[in-house]
Amino acid sequence: MKSGFKNIAVKILKISGISIGAILLIMFLVPIIFPGQIAQKVKSFANKKLEGELNFKEANLSFFNHFPSLTLTLNDFSLKGSAPYKDETLIKSDEVAFGINVLSLVFDRTIKIDKIFISNAEMNVLVNEKGEANYNVYISEEKGSKKDSTGTSLRLEKIDIENSHLVYNDKSAKILIDAKGFNYTGKGDLNKAIFDLYTEAKIDSFDFSFGGEEYLKNKKVDADLVTQINTNSLAFIFQQNNLVINKLPVEFLGKLNFLKNGYDIDFSAKSEDSKLNDLFTALPPQYVEWLEKTSVKGQTDLILTFKGKYIAATNTKPDLAFAMNIRKGYISYKESPFPTSNVEMKFKAKLPSLSTENLTVDLDTLFFNVDKDYFGARIHSKGMKNILVSANLKSKLDLTKLDRAIGLENMDLKGLFSADIKANGTYNASKKLFPKTNGFVNLENGKIKTDYYPNPIESIQFKGKIKNTTGKYQDLSVSITPASFLFEGNPIYVQAILSDFNDVNYDVKAKGNLDIAKIYKVFAQEGLNVKGFIKADVAFKGKQSYATSGQYSKLDNKGTLEIRDIVATTQYFPKPFLINEGLFTFDRDKMWFKTFIAKYGQSDFVMNGYLQNAINFVFEDKGTLKGNFSVHSNFINVDEFMSGGTDEKSIKNSESKKDNSKAGASGVVVLPTNIAVSLLANAEKVYFDGLNLDKLSGNVGIESGKMRLRNTSFGLIGSKMMIDGMYDDVNSKKADFDLRFVAKEFNVKKAYNEIKLFKDLVTAAENAEGIISVDYRLKGVLDESMQPIMPSLKGDGVISVKKVKMKGFKLLGAVSKKTGSDGINDPDLSEFDIKSSIKNNIITLQETKVKVALFRLKFSGETNFSGQLNLKMRLGLPPLGIIGIPVVITGTHENPKVKAFSKTGQDVEETEYVEKKEAPATESLTPKQEEGKKP
Repeated sequence: MKSGFKNIAVKILKISGISIGAILLIMFLVPIIFPGQIAQKVKSFANKKLEGELNFKEANLSFFNHFPSLTLTLNDFSLKGSAPYKDETLIKSDEVAFGINVLSLVFDRTIKIDKIFISNAEMNVLVNEKGEANYNVYISEEKGSKKDSTGTSLRLEKIDIENSHLVYNDKSAKILIDAKGFNYTGKGDLNKAIFDLYTEAKIDSFDFSFGGEEYLKNKKVDADLVTQINTNSLAFIFQQNNLVINKLPVEFLGKLNFLKNGYDIDFSAKSEDSKLNDLFTALPPQYVEWLEKTSVKGQTDLILTFKGKYIAATNTKPDLAFAMNIRKGYISYKESPFPTSNVEMKFKAKLPSLSTENLTVDLDTLFFNVDKDYFGARIHSKGMKNILVSANLKSKLDLTKLDRAIGLENMDLKGLFSADIKANGTYNASKKLFPKTNGFVNLENGKIKTDYYPNPIESIQFKGKIKNTTGKYQDLSVSITPASFLFEGNPIYVQAILSDFNDVNYDVKAKGNLDIAKIYKVFAQEGLNVKGFIKADVAFKGKQSYATSGQYSKLDNKGTLEIRDIVATTQYFPKPFLINEGLFTFDRDKMWFKTFIAKYGQSDFVMNGYLQNAINFVFEDKGTLKGNFSVHSNFINVDEFMSGGTDEKSIKNSESKKDNSKAGASGVVVLPTNIAVSLLANAEKVYFDGLNLDKLSGNVGIESGKMRLRNTSFGLIGSKMMIDGMYDDVNSKKADFDLRFVAKEFNVKKAYNEIKLFKDLVTAAENAEGIISVDYRLKGVLDESMQPIMPSLKGDGVISVKKVKMKGFKLLGAVSKKTGSDGINDPDLSEFDIKSSIKNNIITLQETKVKVALFRLKFSGETNFSGQLNLKMRLGLPPLGIIGIPVVITGTHENPKVKAFSKTGQDVEETEYVEKKEAPATESLTPKQEEGKKP
């Protein structure tokens, strides 16, 4: 019996040993027998089936890289994406391995790839605004097509990604995902048209942004997902999907169908009856650090839904909604004796069609206690421009207790805060509607101390009241009596009473010294260069209408405002203004500037004068700020004032440009529309587009978004120039101008070499030397580089020749050669006028007579800015020019063609300027087209 059992055991061991040995032998031999064949066929398959450019360093075949799968491993692998991202890398990895089905290889002699392994990869998924993606690199077989001649096929059952970095940037949906330490395993019968994909994913650091707003940052994610995928319609159904974001469990369900021009989504993510503590673990890192020192209790519900179609072409967008509830909340920082307790919140927000105009916010409940103190609020709103509001806020808090209870990082608060505000109605600035409101906000003995600055803002007193009984601007009243604080030993005091916002009745007083640099450091980290000093002692009293109706004697505005080292920015200019020092004094309707010293980039200014109608400008959307100044500058660089494309369209067209203020930024100088200011300007030097101007002086007026120059003179290339004219920006990419330009006795050679516009208009001056004068009227359109669009130019005027030598002038040289008149080659010219006009890219010369040596020339005709010629000339022969030779000149300035004894020319090409019109939805608007915009 024992012997029989022993024999059976020996046989089993022999069979097992032989089987294992055979398996090991096969695993050893297969990579040796088939390596070249497999590698070659996989390469051939990849070249036929992958649209993107594929590269790798070397390939090897083994059972042991991803045991027990037989894999072809490609080292230093890279694959570029599909159009329109063919130059961008889709995947770059240390290694990519293709799992080979062994049974098909051994018995059918075919290569079936059923697994893909990716390790240490950089994966960059891109989708542009039109929804075109870079991941469409696999060319699938069409129905009825012949079997792949390589004997290789892709029938995936598993995708395994290990320790990789995934970036998904979808500009059409405005979604950005950044996943570091990305580990993913997906299993399913991926070769079927409809299949279930079982997914396990772990991410060490997950960031999620939507519409430019960051919602998740540096989160750990653990996911267990089941997704049904329909490859025919490219549809996804999320059947069973459980996520853990740090510690917060989230379940999401829904579907996603990709359309030809967008997608259709029905998505919901929720976390029901979760711990409030777990919610905080899913917030940004600074909250997680705070959470380690804080006891947080309570329950919470979260739900996010995203439903509808997104089609950019028809501006169709899905609905977004979010809701959050907190129950029995409790927060105690470092075991504070006064915890925040009884925290309750019910919040809902809806964004139909992603339209902010239809945004609804429902904060049904927000309440908490700190010891016996409390805070309670209820707010409902709908819309953005026309806002329907219902709000009720009531609070009594000791800020010291609140600070200790929730542990405000980097900040200490003190003071007694109380508020009681009720509001109900409509806010609409254009219709002058304001909700019916009654309430107050008080802060007594307040103090703010941060880690960023050693000294606090203290002794803060604030008593504010607001009241409106009818829902109209005229019955709105706001009072701040008083507001004061102490900082660095300097007291600041403000008192304001405002009523009737249809015709604002104001009584405002302010006094104190304020160092903005130090105030900024209280709230911001050091290292940022923000500074400035303000000293105020002002009082304003009156009505808005007193200024607009000219009743200046009823205004009681007085006091002084001194500023130093202020950095001021405005939407109209790409660089900040630095105000070194300035003294403002107030007298009735005027705000006087005395010795106002400022810089902008390389430019400097000293200004004196006044502004008028400042109160109306502040309170009224259509209020116009008036003024009269004298300005002196040692140097002005006009190029630095280029707008850089700050309007909405320009921003869209240059989304990838992060800094519009860099040198060479594109855009015309944009002028505000609600400013009417005249300047008596005086500048020692001005630089503009390669031109160096000296001793500029004149009157400059800015009104209704237009600039007018009167009696403006300056030195250029050693001559005195004078300009009168108008400049009007149409948008930040285009401007109209209308100028009269007078230049007396300047060097034509210098003008040609140094003034681009002169070079374009007077091409014949290339080989001229001497003195000429110009009196020309010219109008047209400037492009975004502040250069004239040549076909848009219209004008006329006179070029007066005093004494000019034409050397190497090809046109006269050709005439001389053709007619045998050597005397007109390289002539000396003097005392004649050339009258011309410009339209549709053509310069038309009126009949001009000139004496050249013993000859009498008479010429007229046309030329264009491309250099084409159509000139008619009569060459009067000596002694008196009674006998003449008719000559026609065609061709170009570089290659003139002369026909003697002819009167038949050839028309030059005309280019009519056509104004480009764009769709209203994307029209580039300037401030003059946008009501209520102010600098």
